[in-house]
Amino acid sequence: MQSWRKVFISGFICLLIATLPLRASDRANVEAFLEVTGFDVALDSIAYSAEHAPALLGQEAADFGLQWTHISREVFESSKMQTMAIDILTQTITSQHLGHAARFYASDLGQRLVAVENAAHGDENTEAKRLQGLEILEDMGSDSAREATIKRLIAAVDTSGQSLRAVQEVMVRFLMAASHAGALEQPVDEAMLRALIKQDEEAMLADMKHGGLANAAYTYRDVSNADLVAYADALEHPTMQEVYQLMNAVQFEIMANRFEALAVRMAELQPSEDL
Repeated sequence: MQSWRKVFISGFICLLIATLPLRASDRANVEAFLEVTGFDVALDSIAYSAEHAPALLGQEAADFGLQWTHISREVFESSKMQTMAIDILTQTITSQHLGHAARFYASDLGQRLVAVENAAHGDENTEAKRLQGLEILEDMGSDSAREATIKRLIAAVDTSGQSLRAVQEVMVRFLMAASHAGALEQPVDEAMLRALIKQDEEAMLADMKHGGLANAAYTYRDVSNADLVAYADALEHPTMQEVYQLMNAVQFEIMANRFEALAVRMAELQPSEDL
């Protein structure tokens, strides 16, 4: 059960919020919003965590050969996740929120930040990113103004401080779906599963915080501290906070939905035989 930590400690933090009572927005505007903010690339990066899913079930992706590659690509297909995001956002986000976020992200600073975030999201080598980020953190020192700014950014993105609960819920939904689909040798009791996950909560939270710092240090390694301070200021604006609450809730729901689908498909897989 320890390997589940690797699945979810990567960059963009997921959380649950209540649905906002907002007027629906035009679909074309939402599509443009995904692109200008880089949210489309962030959604696509959910697929990279799939490689660790078999370990949650006591297996390895390599055990299934090309079967695994085919199924994981199908479940995390980009257009499917983009459509899910657009469907939800057109019903929940207002033109006011779209306009506020777009004005910042369409600015020169916003587009430079989106470029570096997209580059980091598009890099599949999550372990290499983590290690490089840790080296950057060590070099800057724990009391540096740079680290303080990075912590501001992370706190501003995790607007409700509920990322831990969201990650735990994704795990529960994935493992329960696997249990119902027969992908596990023994059925899983949900109450016992939640209790087991909660036992390791402190270690999980510490890993998430450390991983988030390393990821941000890597992502923004070439961005000046002045620009990061300006970014933190923008993210802390009340309207941007509402935007991120909704975007993070959407990303969490898509991740949980896709991992549930993956669990069901994993029940179909058969271990490959050596030739």
